[in-house]
Amino acid sequence: MSHCELPTHPEVQGEIDRLQLSVDASELHGSLCGLLCAGARVGRGDWVRKLELEPAGAPAEDGALDRLYLGSIGQLDDPELGFELLVPGDDAAMLERGDALLGWCRGFLGGFGLAEGPRPALSPEAAEALEDLGRIASTELTCEEAEADETALAEVSEFIRIAALLLHGDCVHGPQAPRRLH
Repeated sequence: MSHCELPTHPEVQGEIDRLQLSVDASELHGSLCGLLCAGARVGRGDWVRKLELEPAGAPAEDGALDRLYLGSIGQLDDPELGFELLVPGDDAAMLERGDALLGWCRGFLGGFGLAEGPRPALSPEAAEALEDLGRIASTELTCEEAEADETALAEVSEFIRIAALLLHGDCVHGPQAPRRLH
């Protein structure tokens, strides 16, 4: 596994279940990314507690959560924009993937809000993206037309991915830093 590759959704969920955390894998990844995108300085050993989660035991050294942390940092800083959202794969039901995407957004917003310290003023684009993430997180899913719904899910997923990168750029590198988001 490369330093920028995330563990699988089931691997992360397995460690979450073992530690009896009160989140699912997608929401946890969203929370971690929100914290990191807001510019929080957290380490391998303290990020779970920084999210105000109380594990029933210690996360495994080099386990799924450790790899999730390392992979997320690597992907957010990837100049090739290789950042990915940890959601169930295409083999999962569309409603399950959609619910995971909404959970990822809720987690992101929570993690973003937990970051301590001053944040730079957001660019108008980043501020709008943050508002849009809030609207997405509060959405209720309905499935009406499978093909159109799959297309919409892919488009929303890509928007969320780019929004996270935009917020990371503003808060970590400053709103004046040069960007290449597409």
